[in-house]
Amino acid sequence: METAPDRYLREHSSPQSEALEWIEKQTHLRTNYPRMLSGSVQGKFLTLLVKMTGARSVLEIGSFTGYSATCLAYGFPQKEDGEREGHIDALELNDELQALMTEGWKRAGVLDCISLHIGDARESLKSLRDRRYDLVFIDADKREYCEYYDAVIGMVDSGGVIVADDVLWDGKVYQEPMPHDRQTRGIASFNDMVASDPRVENVILPLRDGLNIIRKL
Repeated sequence: METAPDRYLREHSSPQSEALEWIEKQTHLRTNYPRMLSGSVQGKFLTLLVKMTGARSVLEIGSFTGYSATCLAYGFPQKEDGEREGHIDALELNDELQALMTEGWKRAGVLDCISLHIGDARESLKSLRDRRYDLVFIDADKREYCEYYDAVIGMVDSGGVIVADDVLWDGKVYQEPMPHDRQTRGIASFNDMVASDPRVENVILPLRDGLNIIRKL
């Protein structure tokens, strides 16, 4: 259920497009975990982040139903013919979501600038290791965040940005005592890793379930 603060944030942020509304509705109708959707406020943040950083090459680890990839693609500038000047490599494990993602990207007019890679993200990252990215968005298996970070930090140049979602994990990462489940421990280890990494500077924002914004020095 939407809280009063969340409703206020949504109502006082730029509205989502019809295509994003369609993806959101289909996510609720066709998946078991619609809560995994980024949502309109976080989605607008991702769009503005791409615009503000001028990112043209984006890597997304964990695409779910394609909502966040759409928001990232909306941040690319458009040519007169409507073509987006940028590219996203989107990684997703669940091949059953491919049709939904593709239809949503078509409706949003961003299909041509997104390449979908179906399979285990760690294996997909091995095949992409020679590519360079301006911005990386991590929102996949929480137990593997440290592995994702180790894999992508070398794919980002100085000034590049890595954004990790769900880093507060419903407050479990700062509970005393901390729960022992692997998801919570994975997120906590990731946050500790980033905070102690001299190659980056970062800040955690309490937006939705927490975003760790990381800039490579």
